[in-house]
Amino acid sequence: MKHLALQHVQFVPKQLEPGILYVSREFAVAAHLCACGCGNKVSVPLGPAEWTLFERDGRATLRPSIGNWQLPCRSHYLIIDGRIDWAPRWTDEQIADGRQSEERRREAYYKALEPQLGFVAWIWAALLKFLGLRK
Repeated sequence: MKHLALQHVQFVPKQLEPGILYVSREFAVAAHLCACGCGNKVSVPLGPAEWTLFERDGRATLRPSIGNWQLPCRSHYLIIDGRIDWAPRWTDEQIADGRQSEERRREAYYKALEPQLGFVAWIWAALLKFLGLRK
């Protein structure tokens, strides 16, 4: 696959079509079939601490790259203006480092919000900690 056409949806369909990047702004998610052709569904959360979607002339760019480390294909690519640009494969060490970096970025983002949100943020952080979703 060389390109992904952008399609805005409310809900991501159960059956994805090859060559389409489905985006639900309402549910802050983007989904597509893996660009390598393996047929696996790939979905990423959209948001300031997750993936960022840019649109230009009806074409999508997602940042950061898509690393399908949990899939057998372990494909790694970028989506830029709807085009698939293949990226180098990562070692297990690079994957672990990347995941730690992502977690630090998320923690820094939410920590920066805490003073602005005050009590609500404190309650949310406590709930996440209680549920084991945050340290």
